[in-house]
Amino acid sequence: MPDIKIVFLDIDGTILRPDDTIEQSTKHAVAQLKNKGIEVFLATGRPLHEITDIGDELSVSSYIAYNGAFAVHNEKTLFNEPLPPSLVDNLLKTTKENNFDIVLYSKNKNIFPSMESGIVKEFIKTFHLKKNALYEDMNKEEILGSTIITTQEHVEVKFKHIHGIHLSSVNVEGMKNCRDVIREKVNKGVAVKAVLGALHLSPEQATAFGDGMNDKEMLSVVGSGFAMGNANPNLFSYAKYKTTDVENSGVFNGLKSLGLVN
Repeated sequence: MPDIKIVFLDIDGTILRPDDTIEQSTKHAVAQLKNKGIEVFLATGRPLHEITDIGDELSVSSYIAYNGAFAVHNEKTLFNEPLPPSLVDNLLKTTKENNFDIVLYSKNKNIFPSMESGIVKEFIKTFHLKKNALYEDMNKEEILGSTIITTQEHVEVKFKHIHGIHLSSVNVEGMKNCRDVIREKVNKGVAVKAVLGALHLSPEQATAFGDGMNDKEMLSVVGSGFAMGNANPNLFSYAKYKTTDVENSGVFNGLKSLGLVN
């Protein structure tokens, strides 16, 4: 069995069930990892300021947030890569031209050009977003992540002119036409590498769990990558292992197969 020292866990669809609760088996597994001195990171596309309550529920205080743009280990920042202002401008211009909505995430707020449309209101409700604000140019240099909010399919074709990014479907029921903006040079995999380097750990000492295509880089760079049973089918080729789904002890069963929990 690999000598695992660190575990990265996606949130939505991995530890968080569709009803926004966490299985007792997942809580039990995380507690066992921590008791063994194994580092646990929550690794998500969500902004940091909206996930600390989930961390508190699991007694986890280390995070990769904004799809890899920011990493913190017990309050020490390990990685911080905001979007270039030119990319923010391009995203805003493209969404406006195509009548899409967009949210930009800073370290402290979820920033919307408008919060009037039904899909934006539903997005805010679905993800329980609390720290919301309207966009102002002064925020441009502080943007760490972004999500295109729309009910339309195949929106990625409208963003192909923007180099260095791709769009990843949000793997949450009712929001699957929304797209996270993923940078080729800043993503969960890049952040995982930065964390491993800072903590002097090898990829073979790391495992990760995910369910969406924004997890593909993360699963690819660790020694033991697990795709959840409920994962986007396209994710399976990036994972070394497949576990059960989020409502059937997926995280616990994957960790148990490595001999890390019982």
